[in-house]
Amino acid sequence: MVFALDMKVERCIRGAFRNRDRLTDPAVQQTIHEVIAKLDRGELRAAEKIDGTWKVNSWIPEAIALYFVIQPIEALQAGILSYRDKIPLKTEIADIRVVPPGVARYGSHLEPGVILMPGYVNIGAYVGAGTLIDTWATVGSCAQVGRDVHLSGGVGLGGVLEPPSAYPVIVEDGVFVGSRCVIVEGVLVEEEAVLGAGVILTASTPIVDVTRSEPVIFKGWVPARSVVIPGSMPKQFPAGEYNTPCALIIGQRSASTDRKTSLNQALRTFEVPV
Repeated sequence: MVFALDMKVERCIRGAFRNRDRLTDPAVQQTIHEVIAKLDRGELRAAEKIDGTWKVNSWIPEAIALYFVIQPIEALQAGILSYRDKIPLKTEIADIRVVPPGVARYGSHLEPGVILMPGYVNIGAYVGAGTLIDTWATVGSCAQVGRDVHLSGGVGLGGVLEPPSAYPVIVEDGVFVGSRCVIVEGVLVEEEAVLGAGVILTASTPIVDVTRSEPVIFKGWVPARSVVIPGSMPKQFPAGEYNTPCALIIGQRSASTDRKTSLNQALRTFEVPV
């Protein structure tokens, strides 16, 4: 979905980000609150896919950073739990399932049908319909998670606010992320990929396709429907040669119309730990 950007609002946010003296203006404060409210409702996103390419709306992280500046620390209550924070918890959760003590911060958006186990979704994040955020999984600031994604227990999707132009972590539709995976530094995981347990992806992590006669190395993105497991590769240091972490593409998930069937086949065929 493409969201129309109000250029007047964007100019206000960018101006205040560069000149913090403007934050004393009630009109500027109101604009910041309106931006966060629109993020909460899913009317704005930190990044959006336009004509097949992800575009970062860099002024959105700027608005979030300014929101932290103008918000006071307050005593907050959620059932029997007490907090002291600048950001209240999300209250528009009628169409999602939240298992205590799952937490979604105000300014994040969860589409109908999301299941949030005792995990965490930070401000600016967007989570698509039908996605499962399993126990102790975290979705960082401005991370973009597609529909029908499975984030297994302990998964960590990194957040980004600074620099505002930096790409957030993006996990597209139908992706399966195995237990204790970590995805940070703006890595893009394309649709229906499968990450086995323990895969760690940073912007500099070699992602090596070993399914061909010669290895092909990607960095910063996992191609659609790739099946990925943790690996290591040798690297020379002054003290000698040592193995360093990488990720291995060991196969492809079938382009089946039935995602569940395709996923189960991939997990069995490639013996992927989950």
